[in-house]
Amino acid sequence: MTTNQTIDEIKEQLEKAQNHDVNIKISYKIDVSVDFLDVCITNENSQLNTRLYHKPAAEPYILPYRSTHPRHIHRNIPYSAYLRAICICSNIYDFNSERYHIDVSLLLNGYPSNFIRKQFNRLFHSSKDMSEVKLMDEQAYYHLHQRLLHQHTRREKELKKMTENPIENPIVLQQKLWNRKIMFPKYLFDSEVSTDLQKQFRTWWTEHYVFPGSNVNDVKVRLIGTTNRTLEDFFIHKKPSKEMLTKMES
Repeated sequence: MTTNQTIDEIKEQLEKAQNHDVNIKISYKIDVSVDFLDVCITNENSQLNTRLYHKPAAEPYILPYRSTHPRHIHRNIPYSAYLRAICICSNIYDFNSERYHIDVSLLLNGYPSNFIRKQFNRLFHSSKDMSEVKLMDEQAYYHLHQRLLHQHTRREKELKKMTENPIENPIVLQQKLWNRKIMFPKYLFDSEVSTDLQKQFRTWWTEHYVFPGSNVNDVKVRLIGTTNRTLEDFFIHKKPSKEMLTKMES
């Protein structure tokens, strides 16, 4: 579509696309603002601005703080929400509004206020040129938004590396070799007894296994916390046997 097309011509093209296939449903909106997935795009004096879009029926429910999950999961929820808000909100005013929304949602789900504040401060530890004062400056926020918006994720970097060197890194499923220098022991996480388990385990490992001449001096141990399976999880992943599904009553 060209910029000199009229609204009626654009509607005609959209109707043709919708009638081309009965399995495709196209809904369109011509206005100063439009919602697409979780982004609201607004045209303000020929300048496109973006902010987070929340569905009216959506409830502010996230993983409760008292749920039996390893603490790193709870820490990543507010931190990821703040990063997502900075990437999507193109101006500081919308970000501040979204930040209040995130904080209220966390408080409603039992997250302590000092815990929320600590995860918000992680934004400034991840980058040397970030500070809370700069984040409140409109121009500094814009540069931060642009940098994070175009910053590649770890998965995107790996994919780019494979596509740039297809001979050295072919895009095929390869068997992952066992790294003898890293161990991933699993344990059942319990919020009442497992909160300090990783710290206690590292102390115990250092006292009893790390000494001159030990075979595991250079072995890194990364504990993996697992949670109890819920009834919903069991019903989703536990498929009945083929014999049970195909057995016919005589």
